[in-house]
Amino acid sequence: MEQIHSANRRPEDQRATLVGLGLNKMHRRRTLEDTPAVRGMINKVSHLVRVVE
Repeated sequence: MEQIHSANRRPEDQRATLVGLGLNKMHRRRTLEDTPAVRGMINKVSHLVRVVE
């Protein structure tokens, strides 16, 4: 997954979710395990990230 939008001017819980996913800067990419917890985090910030397979 890759972060495509900034976390500036977003609620604190969305910023914390991005940090939890390892995406705290623009255009960072992370490969994560497909678990229900990770899917929930992605769903919470889906407007800020892009899932790349």
